[in-house]
Amino acid sequence: MAKETLPSIEKVTDEPTGNGAADGGGNGTATLSAPIPEDYAASENIVRVRGVKRIYYIGSNPVHALRGIDIDIRRGEFMAIMGPSGSGKSTLFNMVGGLDKPTEGTVFIDEVDIAQLDPGELAWLRCRKIGYIFQTFNLIPVMTALENVTLPMIFAGADLDEQMERGRRLLELVGLGHRMMNKPGELSGGQQQRVAIARALANDPAIILADEPTGNLDQEVGEEIIQMLKRLNKESGVTIITATHDDKMYKRADRVAVVLDGEILDIVSPDEIGDHTVDGFKTLKERKAARDAAEDPEGSVAAAATTM
Repeated sequence: MAKETLPSIEKVTDEPTGNGAADGGGNGTATLSAPIPEDYAASENIVRVRGVKRIYYIGSNPVHALRGIDIDIRRGEFMAIMGPSGSGKSTLFNMVGGLDKPTEGTVFIDEVDIAQLDPGELAWLRCRKIGYIFQTFNLIPVMTALENVTLPMIFAGADLDEQMERGRRLLELVGLGHRMMNKPGELSGGQQQRVAIARALANDPAIILADEPTGNLDQEVGEEIIQMLKRLNKESGVTIITATHDDKMYKRADRVAVVLDGEILDIVSPDEIGDHTVDGFKTLKERKAARDAAEDPEGSVAAAATTM
């Protein structure tokens, strides 16, 4: 069986971002080859979630983490999922990343129903379709930056020369071409997260899942990571789905799914949330609904009747 060939990356210099000295950014970064045209628009749904419920049990007591979620995420979109602790945000994030399966309902990733996959098939899909970025980086401490980045390529069946070439180019892409042989303990937090981004791109995924990617970083370095993810989203067309509390992160998203009590409160543009917390946004929606009902009582009665 022939081994898969991973797509190549062409290094092109780009203007530097952030404080290279502080975060190991070097004199510039590289961009992916074949940039997406300026008029590029996200299209097609790469993730479809329908009627998803997730129930856990503590002893014999059910915990309803998700209560019937419906959401579509378009190919090439930057989608943020926000919600307070215990809202179901992380459970939903795990569902769209193929890390968990629903108790009820369906999750399609690139038109594949993950509930129908056995563990081996699910591992194959995660390896080739999805790249993961974690809040705590999750780098292997005894491996160099280059070895951490090339590890997913081993599972994808790439040969050694291909691994080394692509790994070097990915580290150059994130501004760490001069730190390839350093281990995680020899890198700053921002540099470790850059290695994690390079690793997430290892197998040219269709989706990058970023779980609180700025949570362990200071404000300046966090901003650099956000800019890098946004640039990757624009230039390569990769779909980015992030679970976040960081207002700087969700304000860069195309849309924000606001999750509360296991349900999606709304899916809106970042401008519609503004500087509100989730509870504040909920209050805003309730006040608007009350105002609309006061201005059009007949319409509100008709709307209520349709839900009965």
